[in-house]
Amino acid sequence: MTKVDPYLHAVLLLHGAGKEVTESNLSSVLKSAGVEADGAKVKVLADAVKGVNFEDLLKNALVVAAPAAAAPAAEAKKEAPKEDPAKKEEQAAEGLANLFG
Repeated sequence: MTKVDPYLHAVLLLHGAGKEVTESNLSSVLKSAGVEADGAKVKVLADAVKGVNFEDLLKNALVVAAPAAAAPAAEAKKEAPKEDPAKKEEQAAEGLANLFG
């Protein structure tokens, strides 16, 4: 299992709770989780996320993750039987004929 950074989790937890991401709040969340917070890391992280729009950031992360989740479905579609190309061309020609009368 991949280890996930508890500092980033603390930032997301504070954001989700509607709390300001400050050094003090980060340290408190980490302490509550049983993590001995590194003061330098906490300071750098608190400064780094000032002014970050987490809503946009999380929306973009979901948009990026969605295609990865859709990949297995795309693989399943590849296995479906293929249409006859001649029939496809015939349907396209009919569609064009209907367009122009």
